[in-house]
Amino acid sequence: MTEFTTRTTSPFRYDIVGSFLRPQELKEARAKFAKGEISQADLTAVEDKTIIELIKQEEAAGLKAVTDGEFRRSYWHLDFFWGLHGVKHVNLKHGYFFHDEETRNDSAQITGKISGENHPFVEHFKFTRAHASANVQVKQTIPAPAQFLEEFLRPENQANAKEFYPNQDDLDHDIAAAYHQVIEDLYAAGCRTLQLDDCTWGISVNAFANLKKKDPNADVSQLEALQERFLKVNNAAIADLPADLTVNTHVCRGNYHSTWAAAGGYGPVADNLFAKENVTAFYLEYDSERAGSFEPLSKVPDDKYVVLGLVTSKSGELEDKKEIINRIHEAAQFHPLDHLCLSPQCGFASTEEGNILTEEQQWKKIALVQDIAKEVWG
Repeated sequence: MTEFTTRTTSPFRYDIVGSFLRPQELKEARAKFAKGEISQADLTAVEDKTIIELIKQEEAAGLKAVTDGEFRRSYWHLDFFWGLHGVKHVNLKHGYFFHDEETRNDSAQITGKISGENHPFVEHFKFTRAHASANVQVKQTIPAPAQFLEEFLRPENQANAKEFYPNQDDLDHDIAAAYHQVIEDLYAAGCRTLQLDDCTWGISVNAFANLKKKDPNADVSQLEALQERFLKVNNAAIADLPADLTVNTHVCRGNYHSTWAAAGGYGPVADNLFAKENVTAFYLEYDSERAGSFEPLSKVPDDKYVVLGLVTSKSGELEDKKEIINRIHEAAQFHPLDHLCLSPQCGFASTEEGNILTEEQQWKKIALVQDIAKEVWG
């Protein structure tokens, strides 16, 4: 019988991405706060209560790394952006366009030099750490630096970005420096597991697929240059950090109200993302044909981990256990089985709307992930 390494740091054999469905009590409190019917203190009290309850549920479910479910956020990414200095909350004409619907139209724009001092997420982390058991790790999720950069590459935001940062190298430098500051502050607060959530690679493979569809001989040099820029800003942000801080990344193709934004296999980004991003593990969406084959995993260095997102968070229907196990072994043809783990493909509520499934179904998904992981890795 094969002996597998016991995981004592993230990623774990059965794991999660980060966000959870918001309880009705929290949804109601946020709605009342938006209408001015309750104070910030009232809303914070509800957030505190529901986060403590969630942590207990996560621990009861056997998770070895827990999160606050992103309960204090409206979006998985924008709330973090708004917490940086030199950034403001704006509403654009349109939101992000997903396969079946358009999101709300919030965005972020620049108001001055970007920096990362006193980010509110540091206090959020401290609260979660204070209420988790001592033997359980607390994973802090934040959008990747490349994701922040991508927000300013949206056509509606480009003029604003150029007004304050006419030189793109200056923008990239300040983004990386701001992130580095936040990460150092999180570390000082006790964070040892950080996850960079990153849809920029999904956008890139989608753009590549669309370009090749129109013209098989299309020039992809601009897309490749953008990938290199994303890689550079991500690696700069996480350079020279303490050795005992684990930094992982999660890559998907959009997750909003059970819809998706992009399609295409990992092949076009594997040489940059998999081979060169300086993270410990890649949490990868693999719950549908849109993610392509496992073959690009051969570009992941053998000493790094891949967390296979084979169980969808977009619906409550439970996957077939045997089928998932077969797919894990299929992936092991391209990356060592001892360096594979399992999780849902994304969070259950990347935005406060949440995906279309029940809380009961959410926890059954996590139980299935655990059950399969124990059968595969022991």
